[in-house]
Amino acid sequence: MLTKLKKQVQSWMKTEAKIAQKIGLTPNRISIIGVALGAGSGLAYWQAGASAGNPSLYQSYLASAVILLLASGFCDALDGALARLSNKTSAAGGFLDSLLDRYVDASVYCGLILGGLCSPVWGLLAMIGSLLTSYARARSEAADVPMETVGVVERAERLLILAFASLVSLVWLEALNWGVVFLAFATNLTVLQRVIYFFKKAGFQPEG
Repeated sequence: MLTKLKKQVQSWMKTEAKIAQKIGLTPNRISIIGVALGAGSGLAYWQAGASAGNPSLYQSYLASAVILLLASGFCDALDGALARLSNKTSAAGGFLDSLLDRYVDASVYCGLILGGLCSPVWGLLAMIGSLLTSYARARSEAADVPMETVGVVERAERLLILAFASLVSLVWLEALNWGVVFLAFATNLTVLQRVIYFFKKAGFQPEG
């Protein structure tokens, strides 16, 4: 859904990409910074959960988690914009970017689960759905079936939903858990949508 706007967003980021280029950053370095920020977000979620008994500390860690999560998402968009600006787009760069994104996703969900901010079962289901959403796209595109924009929630939506639920959780503790429950359903629905789409495009015919 929001991925449809990704190229437009990246075109708006030419100024930021030029600044990054001037200070010596490369797309891969930005990708690595993004994964570090994402891992930091997961740690902040963990600490937020551990500090739930102290409202001010909880809010501080939770706000940090949201800022780090959004900053990681910003890096994910910036590395692509910089790669195009510097003509450094490559299959290896795309592979690294996708791989690091999965580490960010897993780090954030692990932080939520370990911090007790969501049910472990729903957290695991949401993490599995998120990882399989990306895996389904990778396998589909390896078979020459484009998969971008297919499904109700892609990575951009997942990040925004978690950020929104986190902000609401500043005043209602259960909001994050319900946000994860929603993602557990939505991500796995997206996987199902991609499976159906792939079989349709690949001309799969069930036997018998």
